[in-house]
Amino acid sequence: MAILATCTCGQSYDLKDEYAGQLMQCPQCGSQFQAGTGASSRFGDPAFSRDKYLLRQKHFAISEKYFVWDEQGNTILYVVRPAHLLRNLLAGFVGVISLIVVLMLGVILSDPVGSALGETAGGVVVLLSFPAAFLSLIFFGTLLSKKRHIHFYRDEAQRELLLEVKQDQKFVIFNASFTLHDAAGQMLGRFQKNYIYNIFRKRWRFFSPEGSLAYVAKEDSIILSLLRRLLGPLFGLLRTNYVILDADERLVGEFNRKMTLLDRYVLDLTHDTSRSLDRRIAVALGVMLDTGERR
Repeated sequence: MAILATCTCGQSYDLKDEYAGQLMQCPQCGSQFQAGTGASSRFGDPAFSRDKYLLRQKHFAISEKYFVWDEQGNTILYVVRPAHLLRNLLAGFVGVISLIVVLMLGVILSDPVGSALGETAGGVVVLLSFPAAFLSLIFFGTLLSKKRHIHFYRDEAQRELLLEVKQDQKFVIFNASFTLHDAAGQMLGRFQKNYIYNIFRKRWRFFSPEGSLAYVAKEDSIILSLLRRLLGPLFGLLRTNYVILDADERLVGEFNRKMTLLDRYVLDLTHDTSRSLDRRIAVALGVMLDTGERR
């Protein structure tokens, strides 16, 4: 039975089964690509048939942008998380204005309240205006800001959307969640992190569309994570790396930062020999472990 293999240039080939998983050279453009496997058809696109991905963040850009390469350095995905800078600046400005207005109202109202009910009552009005002003800042800032979704494209031209991670809430206190969708808009699952747990050890959990825990990505060591809290990255010697475990706590992947001046990461899924981890989930998780942690 023939298998479909597609190069990053878009050229497709029908190959014999014996070539499944092997690196091939495209006669059209000369670049190398991995021949299709059962995983490539399961995961929807040949870009998600690999066991190793290299991620590099594009610097000096307002929006967060990433290039995803294969092991040969060929770009296979382009990722962007728009900053919506003007919209979010406007939201912050309106929030600050609302804070000032509420504080001024508290001061203005304190005089008539103090005259009618006593000086203590006037002081209470002033004191209550501070939390009210803070709440108004959060309310208007959140109301007018825009959610920052993450888009995965075939290339930098952004003509073909392959994946999308949608931010579920604008403002959260304890748990932040993001929903992963494929190109057709079908939900693949949900990422979640807890800010309290992150104080001690960064951790992201991935839940299936049915709501069951499927995978966990966490810092590689509790001891190293605590040292990072105390000492920082220590010139890259304590850079944050992650292990990826399935629901049975079996190692299926690693996400490691390379020893470079610029942000470069390796998503290594070679531990997942059965290829049970959907590579679309893995690549999206790799991006979340960086942009979702503001590294």
